[in-house]
Amino acid sequence: MTTTYALLLRGINVGGHRKVPMPELRALLTELGHSGVSTYLQSGNAVLTAASDDEKEVAAGIERAVEKRFGFAVDCLVRSGAYLRAVADACPFPAAELQGKQLHVTFYDGPVTEDRFAPVDPAAHLPEEFRLGDRALYLYAPDGLGRSGLAVALARPAVTKGLVATSRNWNTVVKLVELTRD
Repeated sequence: MTTTYALLLRGINVGGHRKVPMPELRALLTELGHSGVSTYLQSGNAVLTAASDDEKEVAAGIERAVEKRFGFAVDCLVRSGAYLRAVADACPFPAAELQGKQLHVTFYDGPVTEDRFAPVDPAAHLPEEFRLGDRALYLYAPDGLGRSGLAVALARPAVTKGLVATSRNWNTVVKLVELTRD
């Protein structure tokens, strides 16, 4: 039995730092025994098929291999196609009516609760909004992520302490759902 996953690498190829060329990443994933390997964009998205159904085990193996190959640690999240479809289906915002740059999903390595985000005052950031999902946070930022004060507040270390998080815009989420269809 195999599972098709999206691999989300955190914080690579940003501003010329922590470079991971996509051809080299594809080769590394293939060397690790994964099949159906492809990458999407240069920002750390890959699709692969693994023999394991344990997301954390697959991610840990890739993290070790990336650090050995490229010389720096990279947090990786691995999510099944079924999970990504469920995240897309559960979107609390009218995704079809929004531009991809206005809607983002932050994926976490563990559950997120309302208590964790209680220090963030949603009213102070309107019209921006966020909602929690299954190991995910949906962010509506009408002016884009780069101008979002709410995104900054949600990413503060005091709020995210102990969690690995990586965000993708809605266009990327939709593409990863498409690429991980079995």
